[in-house]
Amino acid sequence: QVQLVESGGGLVQAGGSLTLSCVVSVSTFTSFTMGWFRQVLGKDREFVATISSWSGGVTNYADSVKGRFTISRDNAKKTVFLQMNSRKPEDSAVYYCAASTWPVPHEKTEYEYWGQGTQVTISS
Repeated sequence: QVQLVESGGGLVQAGGSLTLSCVVSVSTFTSFTMGWFRQVLGKDREFVATISSWSGGVTNYADSVKGRFTISRDNAKKTVFLQMNSRKPEDSAVYYCAASTWPVPHEKTEYEYWGQGTQVTISS
């Protein structure tokens, strides 16, 4: 059983930095590609960032967050992070952590495991 638990969300002001964390309960964390997604009520869940399971952690970002957000992972702590810099009100959403056994997942349907989400609300 793979469990993902996100934390770090809340109500924050625009600008500055906020870091989300996702702890994964699994013995083989290093075999998973990890991703962050976000969803606004009434809209589809959208891709934010992903980091590979490979040594060095190859990353990929949505254009809307590129240069502002950073995904990273600590394999010893079985944790993936999303550092959100230069926050904007339009970044407000429920943020989900996800795990995939695909080496290069292209679709959210290729992420087999999901956390329950953490709400991030950014005021202007």
